[in-house]
Amino acid sequence: MAKPRVYSATIDEIIGGEATDIYFARTAEILERAGLADVKVRMELHVYSMPKGYEWAVYAGLEEALAILEGKDVDVYSIPEGTIFKRKQPLMIIEGRYRDFAELETAILGALRFSTSIATKAARIKKLAGDKTVLYFGLRALHPSVQPAADRAAYIGGVDGVSGVLAKKYIGVEPRGTMPHALIIVFGDQREAWTWFYKLYGDRIPVIALTDTFFDERIEALMAAETLGDKLYGVRLDTPSSRRGKMRDIVEEVRWALDINGYKNVKIFVSGGIDEEEIEQLKDLVDGFGVGTSISAAPNIDISMDIVEVERDGEWVRVAKRGKLPGAKKLYRCSLNEDYIVLFGEEPPLCGNGLKPRELTVKYMEGGRLIRDLPSVNDIREYVLDQLANVHLLE
Repeated sequence: MAKPRVYSATIDEIIGGEATDIYFARTAEILERAGLADVKVRMELHVYSMPKGYEWAVYAGLEEALAILEGKDVDVYSIPEGTIFKRKQPLMIIEGRYRDFAELETAILGALRFSTSIATKAARIKKLAGDKTVLYFGLRALHPSVQPAADRAAYIGGVDGVSGVLAKKYIGVEPRGTMPHALIIVFGDQREAWTWFYKLYGDRIPVIALTDTFFDERIEALMAAETLGDKLYGVRLDTPSSRRGKMRDIVEEVRWALDINGYKNVKIFVSGGIDEEEIEQLKDLVDGFGVGTSISAAPNIDISMDIVEVERDGEWVRVAKRGKLPGAKKLYRCSLNEDYIVLFGEEPPLCGNGLKPRELTVKYMEGGRLIRDLPSVNDIREYVLDQLANVHLLE
């Protein structure tokens, strides 16, 4: 009988180029046999089409891409991780012998697209929620091998907390969360479950009681408030969609009941199928959201990777496939509404205010060696939040 296994590529397989598409492996072999292994190229990563309703995205996954390229004989230029970007803007340039990194394209794009898609959706959610708390609860929608990467990307995108236990180990972020229905069902009594939760964790974290397991949300919210008194920080409503009705009406009812019974201090959090529409409808009523699948299953940000220059006889020749713009390019920024794309070796125009634009595309790696300090995940998140203040969402 075969032994069951978890199907996950190892780090060595990823960095070693085994986690790739067969056509890249065959390309590498052909270049070797044809005597073209020494041909140098400049490959540009960019996005030529955004998901419907998207005007911008959040660049994430750079650290993992650099880890995949480390030790290879390549130079890497990139915009900073966390930068908000738009269509056709250059994200990264990889310069070196194509043979040396051809088999890494799949892994590099996979890391960047995965993290950029999640970070972008998280940023859209946080932009809508404003100063209300947003926690990422979406790990159950993903393969367990990518949990740390997903938590990191969502946190970079601006969520206030993540639920994964491994987040502490991998990105230094304390996991946050409340309690599952399973805890209450095993106890068979909501009051006992809430009380035990407080006994074990009340001195370490705010106690938020899940209040929709057996009875009506209003009834259980009052039960929790009466049971825990001033020890209760908040209640969480996780009403399944099949019984939801109008969630706004439910939240209004719970808020009213808590207020008239002297529990105005008890906060209300909502989870369960939350997306942008629900946040728009509820953000004036609730204190926070638990968002899962809509971030985990974010619309894909279609980052592609194309040769834009080839070195021939010691000179860089600008060339690209049909539909793409030849030439290695850098991105300069005056503001989120004033960017300039400039070819390597050329100078950008002055900003509208007469000042020089900021050069976003900078060198991160030389000969496969990192030459620039990488920011912390908290620094990247703050960078994203600062930019979010100056972007809008399409109606």
